[in-house]
Amino acid sequence: MKAVWQDTIIAESNDTILVERNHYFPPSSIRKEFFNASGTTTNCPWKGTANYYSVEVDGATNADAAWFYSSPKEKAQHIKNYIAFWKGVKIIE
Repeated sequence: MKAVWQDTIIAESNDTILVERNHYFPPSSIRKEFFNASGTTTNCPWKGTANYYSVEVDGATNADAAWFYSSPKEKAQHIKNYIAFWKGVKIIE
């Protein structure tokens, strides 16, 4: 699977985890040079508190385009620190 934004591959892995129609990529699969920590958080009733990254490619920023759970609730431990995407980031097989 590949995560693509601005025609640039920002993550790639054969080991994503599909949860609620979102592919979660292992932390080692992201190209860290495109990711900046965001102060945004949201809460999921069963997964816990999500933290966000903004994605920046060639000077363009996609704010809060990626999220992850650093301390997920028990039922979501299998996606701990895995990263999922939205806001125009394309997931390609």
